[in-house]
Amino acid sequence: MDADHGADLSKPPSDIDIELRMLVEAVYLKYNYDFRDYTGASQKRRVQAAMRVMECDTVSALQARVMHEPAAFAQLLQFLTIPVTEMFRDPDYYLALRRHVIPHLETYPSLKIWVAGCSTGEEVYSLAILLKEEGLLERSLIYATDINPESLEAARRGVMPLERMRLYTENYQKSGGTQAFSDYYTAAYGGALFERELVENVTFADHSLATDSVFAETHFISCRNVMIYFNRRLQNRVLGLFHESLVHRGFLGLGSKESIDFSSYAQRFEPLAKRERVFRKVGP
Repeated sequence: MDADHGADLSKPPSDIDIELRMLVEAVYLKYNYDFRDYTGASQKRRVQAAMRVMECDTVSALQARVMHEPAAFAQLLQFLTIPVTEMFRDPDYYLALRRHVIPHLETYPSLKIWVAGCSTGEEVYSLAILLKEEGLLERSLIYATDINPESLEAARRGVMPLERMRLYTENYQKSGGTQAFSDYYTAAYGGALFERELVENVTFADHSLATDSVFAETHFISCRNVMIYFNRRLQNRVLGLFHESLVHRGFLGLGSKESIDFSSYAQRFEPLAKRERVFRKVGP
């Protein structure tokens, strides 16, 4: 459970909880990466996994290495931002975009789309394929952002594991895909290399939802399975960021386990496809 919600506040924090707070504060001060409002249980599991691999007996020992070895921080970052993603994940979400969002996006002469927390790029390529099939890719500028430079580099390369193509093909077909999925990639470099045409209008960039500012005049934002790792305060910050970044009546897509119902912005988005977590901005 999120340390900010439901915890017994009268109970003093454990040694490891204190060390975790010190670690994330040190990471913020030293490297300007802000994990201070990530949920406690998930963060603890990831740090403990890093300790095992990096052979540190305590969080304090891990902190000492991270403070003095930039390479150790780069290694820790891979644990703190573990990518859990797949192409056309939750196919009903993409069906909802085709049915409820695309008809509105078609009315704009040009489009700006933001994939926030793009990880290794699976969602970026999925959206690009959808936009191509709907005739919108050429007039779309897509901003794909993440805080993990290794994930961004993997996204730029566009090489996915060949063994995942069967699952991705099934997801694509369920999402309303209109072509043969294999037309979008070729076997190369020991994996599936996706067509470069898909990312000609994509800008991959470092951006932190915890500390950075808005992308102005965005028509659609997709941020899926990212906010589940944030506490309530950071979720509110991010939803405010999205609300400010969207054009009037712009669209927001979230992950299947994410909600805006109990946030400060619950009344500032209306559900367009509630079960699939697709919303539309209301108000200024």
